[in-house]
Amino acid sequence: MDVNVFPKLVCGWSWEENKLFELALAVVDEEDPQRWDVVAALVGGKKSAEDVQKHYVILLEDLQVIESGKLDHKLGQQPPKNYVQVDHCTQSVCWTDETNNY
Repeated sequence: MDVNVFPKLVCGWSWEENKLFELALAVVDEEDPQRWDVVAALVGGKKSAEDVQKHYVILLEDLQVIESGKLDHKLGQQPPKNYVQVDHCTQSVCWTDETNNY
């Protein structure tokens, strides 16, 4: 399987769609009544306004977890007992033995 396809299969959003989503959020006014329709169009038109709004809520939830300190990025340590498991998708890079040798 192509490693670039894996995150999209898991989350339904490609890397490119996520980048377009981020850019769209930066340029579309939060007070615009058509905000989610405009963001959906800027993402490429394959996502609905509801899809992009849900994706935004997930992004906010991720930020809250990160900013609360409940997400520890230290390698090789067990997560704390009060660690919160996030149930929605996050994207990651899948490494193979071949790509890991570079």
